[in-house]
Amino acid sequence: MSYVGPDFDPPQPRRFRRGPLTVALAALVPGALIGWFVYEAVGGPGDSGGAAAGTAATAPGASSSPSVAASNDDKPPNSRPLTGKVVVIDPGHNVTNFQHTAEINRKVDIGTNWKECDTTGTSTNAGYSEAQFTMDVSHRLQKILERQGATVKLTHDGSSPAWGPCVDERAKIGNAAHADAAISIHADGAPAGDRGFHVILPASVHAGGADTRAIVAPSAVLGRNIESDYRRTTGEQPSNYVGDGTGLVTRKDLGGLNLSTVPKVFIECGNMRDSKDAALLTNGAWRQAAAQGISEGIVSFLRG
Repeated sequence: MSYVGPDFDPPQPRRFRRGPLTVALAALVPGALIGWFVYEAVGGPGDSGGAAAGTAATAPGASSSPSVAASNDDKPPNSRPLTGKVVVIDPGHNVTNFQHTAEINRKVDIGTNWKECDTTGTSTNAGYSEAQFTMDVSHRLQKILERQGATVKLTHDGSSPAWGPCVDERAKIGNAAHADAAISIHADGAPAGDRGFHVILPASVHAGGADTRAIVAPSAVLGRNIESDYRRTTGEQPSNYVGDGTGLVTRKDLGGLNLSTVPKVFIECGNMRDSKDAALLTNGAWRQAAAQGISEGIVSFLRG
């Protein structure tokens, strides 16, 4: 796009003194002059803007500066579509929970019943822990979402707090942040041979301090979007042991969902106790694809 600055003086057409030769030429070629004016009026070859776009020949007294039409076609696509949105990521478990068994075994009220504050989680047969996996994927997901303009908050960073936090606190963090979407990252510990991922949706719960009625519908939309995009980016298939092949499960026994007042889901990214799934979960490139799939589902939900 050309730019004409305020200090730019357009060249003025040179004025010639009319002489006998000029008069003679004008008398000899009136048809040529008429043709020239017609050309200027309709525009030359390849000129879609007519005379307004400017040509090599400029009528005397007219500005030689081209005009520029305003257009949205040259504007770049919005590369930060989540600006103004808040996402809370909850990395399941904590790598040091095993050192704080008394604290994590303390019972907390989740509305439908009382449950342990937290657990140690599972691991692969080779010892790669679920807590390591969830923190890695959570950090990858955080970076992707922040690049798109989202404000991202993690419930913990793997070292602070030193254990937990408890499942009720994890829910409160998302609530206090007024998150537009929240997700808890996990990997399952089912028997070998059980494979695949599933997304857990909140059931309608209204008991004790739990009331999910307002978030059931939006959480279901969030979960379906994540399920679809996660499957596409990772190649991982929906669970063959829960969810009847849909990749979606509804539960009312998880404090992180029961006590949430913002749209929230859990994802079990695969089964750590199955060797084929474990080979994926321990692969850095695959974990990046997992984070990408989750992020795309969140973006679809927030822009929907």
